[in-house]
Amino acid sequence: MSFLDIITLVPKTIGPVKIGCTFEEAHQDELQITEHPVEKGAQINDHAFKLQPEVTIQCGWSNADLAALIGTLESIFTGGGLPSADYISTVYSQLLALQETRQPFDVVTSMRMYRDMLFKSLRVVKDQKTGEALSVTATLKQIRIVQTQATRLPSKEDQADPKGTAETQNTGTKAATPATPAPGGSVPPTSM
Repeated sequence: MSFLDIITLVPKTIGPVKIGCTFEEAHQDELQITEHPVEKGAQINDHAFKLQPEVTIQCGWSNADLAALIGTLESIFTGGGLPSADYISTVYSQLLALQETRQPFDVVTSMRMYRDMLFKSLRVVKDQKTGEALSVTATLKQIRIVQTQATRLPSKEDQADPKGTAETQNTGTKAATPATPAPGGSVPPTSM
């Protein structure tokens, strides 16, 4: 982590949660190129479209973070005692709650800002190296939000060809009837 990364004015965030420190960011922007085989020769390409971007962030929080210490001091000076839950448990609960809502949120990294993101995965590792810190690997994917609307077709009387353009109607259950083979077929119609 560089000194400029530490003093940056724009905090790195996952939704409303400020990231304590970032170990690694992996940004992925992919283009899907369609391929069609031809009888003789190589694959041909006639179209390409951009897939939604993904970002994987390896980040961490500690009970020694400035935000954790400020929260402890606020709790003590407002008449309470020491907080019952530690800072990293609160952060982890916030991340899980954000994932559970399934509502899009913004993500700010050191490289760029992403809008309309959702957690694809949230991985937490606890071992002897992490100690009392929270080490998270979050994979987030941008979703495409579209607007839909319903419309009504004009009445049959206002249509030039109502048989071909009118709304579909429920005409009941239809039963299949056995078909007879074409003339010269091997199955006589009486055997069905």
